[in-house]
Amino acid sequence: MSAQGVRGSGAARKARPSAGRVRPETIASLERSMGALSAAAISTMDARLPWFRALSAENRSWLGLVAQAGVAAFLDWVKHPERDRPAVAGEVFGTAPRELARAVTLQQAVEMVRIIVDVVEDQVDDLAAPGGETELREAVLRYTREVAFAAAQVYARSAEARGAWDARLEALVVDSLVRGEIDEHLPSWASALNWPSAPATVIAGTAPSGDDEDVIDELRLVARRSRLDLLAGVHGSRLVVVLGGQADPMPVAGQLAARFGDGPVVVGPAAPGLESAAASARAALAGLRAASAWPDAPRPVLADDLLPERALDGDDSARTELIGRIYEPLNRGGAALLDTVTTYLEQGNSLEATARMLFVHPNTVRYRLRRAADLTGFAPGDGRAGFAIWLAIGYGRLAHKRA
Repeated sequence: MSAQGVRGSGAARKARPSAGRVRPETIASLERSMGALSAAAISTMDARLPWFRALSAENRSWLGLVAQAGVAAFLDWVKHPERDRPAVAGEVFGTAPRELARAVTLQQAVEMVRIIVDVVEDQVDDLAAPGGETELREAVLRYTREVAFAAAQVYARSAEARGAWDARLEALVVDSLVRGEIDEHLPSWASALNWPSAPATVIAGTAPSGDDEDVIDELRLVARRSRLDLLAGVHGSRLVVVLGGQADPMPVAGQLAARFGDGPVVVGPAAPGLESAAASARAALAGLRAASAWPDAPRPVLADDLLPERALDGDDSARTELIGRIYEPLNRGGAALLDTVTTYLEQGNSLEATARMLFVHPNTVRYRLRRAADLTGFAPGDGRAGFAIWLAIGYGRLAHKRA
């Protein structure tokens, strides 16, 4: 090709309008129709989106501003084609408060954008100058893509901020329960985390190796499958889980135990709510400290099943509970009942030896032992139950002597 041909070709390209540029006549038509387009978008959303009709008047008003801002930003962009990408995130979604992202989901935002685009596309033939319909449709498609990306970006940032805030609240709640110092802000923290007023149980064990966040995410997944609420935190070498929504947490605790590290997993007693779960945390952590005294304990194990070990380890609440659940009912049952149980344990669980020591018939011993089991829930003939009864009687006598 000759130099003249090259120059001619270049001149032709320079004279040709930029591809995709919207004509001035179309832009003028868009400017005149801005109000009508915004009103048509709001009217269509109201007709086609049930969730939009259910919003509060304030949120509907904010979404109306978002729609108007979207149309205005589109007009500004087609007036300045030198911009490679429109500043959608700030110009459109920056008009609404951050709280709106909680009231309107990402899916709903996409539905809203789709309706606005449909409204504009339906009127392309009327808005575009003769012969400019294709350019306007291409501009709408490009702008739609930018709006979609901007919406995803806004919601992603909101989700990250929300997730970080929830993680901080969760850590505060778990730390408060572990320390046993119920902060006055705990109810509001629980409300922000959408925690139910259902029973709450604390589970404690050794933290596994690996990233703490990954471990907690796995625990949440197990709880979600069981339709339960869960809070968790790693405190030093301990993993502490707060389980909500289940009066009997042992079945779920059995599933969660595999996510803990080696060693015992202790389940505290169920508390009426999160505000009273500090006692459950105290029992679970005390059980975790004392569990090594019972190497054959099941995994998970109830903190109540570790009452003897907890008491020996210096847990005053466990001693008090042993006295209240075992010694006091036996003592109220009469001296004969308490003497029979004590003698039976001293004689190595022998009915005949106990009967000879007390000068009674073996059937009398049997009757008193059954009565002791009915009063306390601990059968003297069972190995661990007898161990708990023996300790309870000793602690009870010491407490009675001090009183």
